[in-house]
Amino acid sequence: MERHRTIDASSGDQNRHRLSRAGNRRINRVLHIMAIVQLRNDTEGRRYYRRILADGKTTMEAMRALKRRLSDVVYRQMTADATRLRTGPGGQAGATLQSSAADSNPEADTSEKPLPGPAEPHPRTLAPATP
Repeated sequence: MERHRTIDASSGDQNRHRLSRAGNRRINRVLHIMAIVQLRNDTEGRRYYRRILADGKTTMEAMRALKRRLSDVVYRQMTADATRLRTGPGGQAGATLQSSAADSNPEADTSEKPLPGPAEPHPRTLAPATP
């Protein structure tokens, strides 16, 4: 199964392919900023990037590998947070069926009751025309 989608970028006798830029651009931007910060500081991400370069990969391939690794870290953290919080039936952590946020039979307040119906139309009388 191929993980990256490629797009034909051939021209004339040159046969080339490039990676598709499709996907969530905002998330890709955040991952790119995360990768740049990792490279600027002495981090595990920087050491990983240098290992990839030492294996003979290009800088673009090493950056892609680092971003993929960072996305895996973020995903694991998000799933761990969701498991830890276990949102209740009201959509908030700790909500129960007895809490007011998830009341199954809410009482209608006076401001929430429907109005009696449309108002009766009253014909308007026009002011007499002045000569």
